[in-house]
Amino acid sequence: MKNMLLQPSRPVGITGYGVYIPRYRLPAQEVSDAWTGGSAGLPILEKAVPGLDEDTTTISIEAARNALLRAGIAPTDLRAIWIGSESHPYAVKPTSTIVAEALGAAPMVQAGDWEFACKAGTEAIIAAVGLVGSEMADYALGIGADTAQGRPGDALEYTAGAGGAAIIIGPAHGALARFEGSLSYVTDTPDFWRRPRAEYPSHGMRFTGDPAYFHHIVTAGQMLLEAMDRRPDEYRYVVLHQPNVKFPTRAAKQLGFKPEQWETGLLVGRIGNTYSAASLVGLTAVLDVAEPGDRILVVSFGSGAGSDAISLEVTEHIHDRRLLAPATEDYIARRTAIDYATYLRYRGKLRMK
Repeated sequence: MKNMLLQPSRPVGITGYGVYIPRYRLPAQEVSDAWTGGSAGLPILEKAVPGLDEDTTTISIEAARNALLRAGIAPTDLRAIWIGSESHPYAVKPTSTIVAEALGAAPMVQAGDWEFACKAGTEAIIAAVGLVGSEMADYALGIGADTAQGRPGDALEYTAGAGGAAIIIGPAHGALARFEGSLSYVTDTPDFWRRPRAEYPSHGMRFTGDPAYFHHIVTAGQMLLEAMDRRPDEYRYVVLHQPNVKFPTRAAKQLGFKPEQWETGLLVGRIGNTYSAASLVGLTAVLDVAEPGDRILVVSFGSGAGSDAISLEVTEHIHDRRLLAPATEDYIARRTAIDYATYLRYRGKLRMK
């Protein structure tokens, strides 16, 4: 099992982290009122919605700027900028080059966009670990960011939120949290997809839970714990992908974790499922309150399907640098409620012919 563990040649860790969550919030009750007369059950309280001038690019830029503040490095120190998303604003044109220019990291930087449904963000970060861990670079930036998607009236419309998280990977000696190891587990399980030219994604309803979400999350988490010879009680926090509230709660219980270990990172009931950023936004919330020596287990999930399990240990540098940028709770508290009609306009769901 240990040979399944992904570990870099030189020790690395999280040098800086940042988050951005749009201020607009659509209460789930608004969706229910519009489509069921208010009779539908509400899977979450509300979700974050991007404004008219916000998209995956702008969200990535804001999150990355916060990460740079905490890292205390210049944008030109970055040797890679990789952005994971399933809502890139262009079908053909990278988001990463726009972000690199806006940050001041261009032109001498490796840039690319990543896709793997909701785990595109953790894919980018594990690649950054490999780049820095092989000593090809000292700093690399991985981002997970998405905007709200979902066909009007579909179950996804209740939970598909917007937000982004940026993680800078650098040498372990100055890291806020050391990277201990990761493990990836994938299969061809078609639970969620969007065909070319299709405006909205489709999903397999209950099939997205079993055998998709639970099989991959639990298997990847268990395999990483076994490979590292760890028990759940050796971790202070666990952060799982959050398509809703029930799924990560049930999966955490199956893995042997207790509520006090998962509640800090469980944000979907307050801002919705931020797709490629979901587990990463949860990680930022945990890093905002974690203490040196705390261990964190992060397990993402991407439909199609697969999971990345990552083990981290918080260092003594966390106290010095986490106050250099806004906390995740600051963005959650900064909210403006909107109604369903405003949501339709903001998301371009009204078609005039």
